[in-house]
Amino acid sequence: MSDERTYPLEKTRNFGIIAHIDAGKTTVSERILFYTGMSHKIGEVHEGETVTDWMEQERERGITITAAAVSCTWVPTYRLAQISADTDADQRRKIAEESGFRFNIIDTPGHIDFTAEVKRSLRVLDGAVVVFDGVSGVEPQSETNWRYADEGGVPRLCFINKLDRMGASFEFSYASILDRLTKSAVRYQIPIGLEEKFEGVIDLLHMKAFWFEGDKGSVVREGEIPTEYKAEAEKFHHELVEKISETDDELTSDYLEGKEISVERLRPALRRAVIANKLVPVLCGSALKNKGVQLVLDAVVDYLPGPLDIPPIKAVDESTGELVERPASDDAPFAALAFKLQADPFVGQLTFFRVYSGTLEAGSYAYNPRTRNKERIGRIVRLHANEREEVKKVFAGEIAATVGLKDTKTSDTLCDPDHSVILEQIIFPEPVISMRIEPKTKVDQEKMGIALKKLSDEDPTFRVSSDQETMETIISGMGELHLEILVDRMKREFNVEATTGKPQVAYKETITSTADVEGKYIKQSGGRGQYGHVRLRLKPLEEQKELNAKQKKAMKNVTREEGFEFINAIKGGVVPNEYIPAVEKGVREGMARGVIAGFPMTNISIELYDGSYHEVDSNEMAFKMAGSMAFQDGAKMAKPVLLEPIMLVEVITPEKFMGDVTGNLSSKRASIESMEDRANGIKVIRAKVPLGEMFGYMTSLRSMTEGRANFTMTPSNYEIVPQNVSTAIIESRK
Repeated sequence: MSDERTYPLEKTRNFGIIAHIDAGKTTVSERILFYTGMSHKIGEVHEGETVTDWMEQERERGITITAAAVSCTWVPTYRLAQISADTDADQRRKIAEESGFRFNIIDTPGHIDFTAEVKRSLRVLDGAVVVFDGVSGVEPQSETNWRYADEGGVPRLCFINKLDRMGASFEFSYASILDRLTKSAVRYQIPIGLEEKFEGVIDLLHMKAFWFEGDKGSVVREGEIPTEYKAEAEKFHHELVEKISETDDELTSDYLEGKEISVERLRPALRRAVIANKLVPVLCGSALKNKGVQLVLDAVVDYLPGPLDIPPIKAVDESTGELVERPASDDAPFAALAFKLQADPFVGQLTFFRVYSGTLEAGSYAYNPRTRNKERIGRIVRLHANEREEVKKVFAGEIAATVGLKDTKTSDTLCDPDHSVILEQIIFPEPVISMRIEPKTKVDQEKMGIALKKLSDEDPTFRVSSDQETMETIISGMGELHLEILVDRMKREFNVEATTGKPQVAYKETITSTADVEGKYIKQSGGRGQYGHVRLRLKPLEEQKELNAKQKKAMKNVTREEGFEFINAIKGGVVPNEYIPAVEKGVREGMARGVIAGFPMTNISIELYDGSYHEVDSNEMAFKMAGSMAFQDGAKMAKPVLLEPIMLVEVITPEKFMGDVTGNLSSKRASIESMEDRANGIKVIRAKVPLGEMFGYMTSLRSMTEGRANFTMTPSNYEIVPQNVSTAIIESRK
């Protein structure tokens, strides 16, 4: 166990592998582990033997559910070329030590139901490799993940995978990236052949061809570009040089003067452009056929940022409230973000964290500003999927996990107790689907509470609540599969047998007009009474824009959150300051109950502008009740409506079933956005459909298309429910 840094910061790369479901992410990860020497055999998804998909459910279903973190070492291919069969062991080790790079990789899920894993992973990574299916190109979850990466400003490389498959087209996939994701994409490689004739790749920057031979493609052979590809490679080489030159003033003038620009000048310029998100290089290959993965790893070294290449992380100083920076340096005060909790059957709870600055030693203490408590750091482990290597100390820029933190949740900051800062939290999407769950036996009842608590701590998009009227336990998540997996995990990991009700849509309520309302809570029953009196103004909340520092200062009396605004406009102390938080609490309780069908309310601005109090009888409880009553009355007056989650659905079907599929979608209140053709008579239909209409859709789609069509869906937005549907929902709630 080393307590010295083994790799300098400039030789560290923290990156994720993200993609739509079935694009081949996990296969790419398995090849990376094989080529970096972390595993001695390649695990295949279809055989259920992968390293990063280690959960039983992942292996059974062939999908990734939880993001797996892996640390490994990579020696770039051009350095490996210096190692020949007769290089002795000491020389090999020396080359590896001098040239090796530490990779901390997170393989993320592709299924929309586990989108939280992608969001939180991108928050702590410096770069990403986005994998695309060479037949399908950009798919819906690719767009969602790309948007998350855009939000975090994460530099990316693209890898068009599966070019050995029938119907594969590099140009179609590349065009879909330009069309649907970014105009900054640029060809960095092109394939030699396609489908069963796919045999290697051409590097357009260095103008070399590469073939992959030997055991599992582990020998990379470099050679001249085949004659039949020379003209095409020349054309795309000039395009690449032009795109790189446009990002650098000096190169632009040389390019316009017609000067030859050397690779030695182009490579650092391309690196700067990728890190600044000005360019996204597109590479290609087939992970399953062991072609192209090593060159992706070389591109990670050459173009994705290390911790020193990104700006220092910003944090709020807990004592002053001012913004401070934490640079990626071992000498700076310790600051890290806990981004994931995972229950481990052998060691207890693991807390994954990314160290932004400073170092953390096993046996020391870390401060959590949310709980205002110090926690002792017991063991620190570096992860290789489900295997662990114990370390004494972790350094700036590293990703690790610690065992046994009692009160740390996802998105908490861990920092030096003497230099307390708060890092920006990760914001997760709201659940869109709920179901009732009850234990089968009395023994299961107690265990179920513990299991649900642990699972909701692990997964911020999984919520547990109880229905106040029926006292039933309600679980909420991102989709049917999400809840199905969680119930399955309760059974396997916690031995809890439970029965579930039918899935329910997570509807919301809002208001569509304004209302001024008064709320009085007065009780006199001998002795001290209760007196609370408020006047509220309710209105629909407009889209919230990012405020500048001056506006924030002027709005110190405003509480703002997603879908909620509370304005304290009290003047002259007509409602004393100490009762105003109680009014806000009452309003929030009123919003949680809704006024039409008991669904939570959203997108409402509430202004407290007047009221009165009693010297003796007023207290927090009375003002909370007054606030809650006033809100409920006002919401009923302000034309309340139901909102439903709308999903972006993409159906991929053979052309002959096109009419049946579109007709069926129309019957589900769908609005069809677009249709496009793919190779071999395949049609792609994109539509927006209410989630309430999509239960059991897979079964009906299969029976309609002889089992040949499939679909994916991602949350899009909330929209007002039509009157006739709304009436039926309200009746069912009664």
